[in-house]
Amino acid sequence: MPAGLRRTVGTIALKIDVDTYRGTREGVPRLAAALERAGARATFLFSVGPDHTGRAIKRVFRRGFLGKVRRTSVTQHYGLKTLMYGVLLPGPHIGRRCAEVMREVARRGLEVGVHTYDHIKWQDGVARAGEPWTRRQLMLARDEFIRVFDRAPEAHGAAGWQVNGYVPGLERELGFRFASDARGASPFVPVVGGMEVAVPQLPTTLPTLDELIGREDLAGADPVEHLLAATEPGADQVFTLHAELEGGAYLEGFERLLRAWRSRGFTLSDLGSYARTLDVSRLPRCEIVSGTVAGRSGTLAVQGPAS
Repeated sequence: MPAGLRRTVGTIALKIDVDTYRGTREGVPRLAAALERAGARATFLFSVGPDHTGRAIKRVFRRGFLGKVRRTSVTQHYGLKTLMYGVLLPGPHIGRRCAEVMREVARRGLEVGVHTYDHIKWQDGVARAGEPWTRRQLMLARDEFIRVFDRAPEAHGAAGWQVNGYVPGLERELGFRFASDARGASPFVPVVGGMEVAVPQLPTTLPTLDELIGREDLAGADPVEHLLAATEPGADQVFTLHAELEGGAYLEGFERLLRAWRSRGFTLSDLGSYARTLDVSRLPRCEIVSGTVAGRSGTLAVQGPAS
């Protein structure tokens, strides 16, 4: 069991990344309804600025990207129109056009937080960006969230699990209470330049469904069954899903996961509730480093060794 937890009941904290206009408009209501049917909670992390998904075409040169496109039917899940936003079509502003959808999630009592302002701009740019660029992007996201919800966000989850060394300190400065920016094994306090930053990280610990589908090394194993095998009772996990995928073609598989986890005795929680169970003084202190994850192209922010 990860250090810093005060209880022994297994918890799965559900984190929903909402990347696109279509995912917000269509996937979010489906997922909110599915969570209610299952008696589960989750944290919806919203992209709140323009949808420029089409600009991701530059990733065609990234190792493993085309393989993922073939495995996960990107056009089917995101839609051809979404893949033209920011290239052949103007990108719709998600916060302005989907504010009521987003507010309805909060009205249902589900946790909401910030994913990013411009998802593609952050995911493709933050790793090499300086402090002014990083600050501006986080402030744009925070300010748009405040406009939509009339309150400041407490949760941040970096788009594409991409950060730089300025992100943890800016999260603290801008008032975020906790973050889920990285992949890892357990909650931790981030260390930057030898200094602790008092915004606990709740890293994604389980693989995502899209990382498992069609993987040759899994020999055709059912992704849902693979995830269930990775969540033995007694262990706490953070599972990330996407409004565009589990809120669309993967919805039935996600609901099957929820039923199975519930039947095995797991608590299905949101990030905020999970964070409140942590004794921060006992969490490991770790740097956020660059690494890879099976089934996902490129490098990501991952939890480093405890210091």
